Amino acid sequence: MNDSHEGAGRAARTKRADARRNEETLLDAAAAVFVTSGVEAPVRDIAAKAGVGMGTIYRHFPTRADLIIAVYRHQVEACAEAGPSLLATSASPHAALGRWIDLFVDFLVTKHGLAAVLQPDNAGFDALHAYFLDRLVPVCAQLLDAAAAAGEIRSDVDAYALMRGVGNLCVGADHDPRYDARRMVGFLVAGLRAPH
Repeated sequence: MNDSHEGAGRAARTKRADARRNEETLLDAAAAVFVTSGVEAPVRDIAAKAGVGMGTIYRHFPTRADLIIAVYRHQVEACAEAGPSLLATSASPHAALGRWIDLFVDFLVTKHGLAAVLQPDNAGFDALHAYFLDRLVPVCAQLLDAAAAAGEIRSDVDAYALMRGVGNLCVGADHDPRYDARRMVGFLVAGLRAPH
């Protein structure tokens, strides 16, 4: 009797893991489509990119706002998890910081349409913004602390202020082909270098 319970438990865990992977694939596909076509992109484009039927998307995310919020949370988590991983695998803490800022810029580009779906006076918007800060400011601070401890950057850089500055450099970048936000962010990151 016990063996059948263990087998059922394993099957349920496998099914949950598969469902989580499928949802992540769907969210990655939606994020990619949002970057190229905006958050108003047709659901069929997202379904095609994810290799699923439209019914699958609607079953997981009944409204476009549900999907956008899920993509936003998924990307915040990916960005948060990338920080420690980059610190462990990059040539230096400064290199890790630069690569993380690139991921952060990608995230900012994807989330541009969020404000159109969730008005800033909406409680959901406030909760998402608080979640974003709670998850990402400590990761940025960890990267900054490591780079400062290695003597690679100035020690007086505030994580929130840096993220705010990067965000400001990205505003409107998608509307002006002559403006390269990533290049400007690169100048900002280069300017963090410790004076020698």
